[in-house]
Amino acid sequence: MARNVSVQTRIGFTIAAWAIALLLFSPILWVLLTAFKTEAEAIASSPTFFPQTFTLENFGAVQDRSDYFKHAFNSIVVSVGSTLLGLIIGIPAAWAMAFAPTKRTKDVLMWMLSTKMMPAVGVLIPIYLIFRDLRLLDTLQGLTIIMTLINLPIIIWMLYTYFKEIPVDILEAARMDGAELWNEIVHVLVPMAVPGIASTLLLNVILAWNEAFWTITLTSGRAGTLTAFISSFSSPQGLFLAKLSAASLLAIAPILLMGWFSQKQLVRGLTFGAVK
Repeated sequence: MARNVSVQTRIGFTIAAWAIALLLFSPILWVLLTAFKTEAEAIASSPTFFPQTFTLENFGAVQDRSDYFKHAFNSIVVSVGSTLLGLIIGIPAAWAMAFAPTKRTKDVLMWMLSTKMMPAVGVLIPIYLIFRDLRLLDTLQGLTIIMTLINLPIIIWMLYTYFKEIPVDILEAARMDGAELWNEIVHVLVPMAVPGIASTLLLNVILAWNEAFWTITLTSGRAGTLTAFISSFSSPQGLFLAKLSAASLLAIAPILLMGWFSQKQLVRGLTFGAVK
């Protein structure tokens, strides 16, 4: 039964929601406006909110200093590649935990989740030495592997939540019809879990795209992503705020647009099973 809510309450919640949304969006708005200011105006002691002199020179300077499209290509390869590799590993793992659990399944799930609580710097030295010995430093293959390992617990947890909602009777019917394990996963389970897989894919692409610690630590120039592209505009001479804002805007624009157009799938992925 729906709860009766007064008009004043609705207006109050609406105003509060817009206020919170604007507060969260304000850093992005500030970066957007600063990107179109001159450097002198951006670092002025009395900053202005809107650009007094609208200019596009920062974007040209950013491209002249560092190849944006190369870094964007690297970000796409690493984020999409690591997510697809994670799905290839995560779908069978989540199937096993959802439909063939053992008494240790819950412990394994909690152990995987606990790895996300460990500071990345805690494993920096062994990871760096392993990558050095395997010649994976400053390579797209190395970044793809590390991003897969970072996000694999989230992939398995999200898929496990979706798979638990699928009736076991459907899979048993497929087995009775003679479906082998591979056919059961590929032709029965995966098509039924397409919304969950899509949400998992979108969320993990965003997480891999925004990862800064490992992309800056394990790359120098050849395999640098857009996070490394942004950090290159911080120099010993100081912060070039207008150029840094332009670089940041170019880096976040693709993933911001993707998040905007796929927000329904993202919200579903982040809240699925929350009531339970």
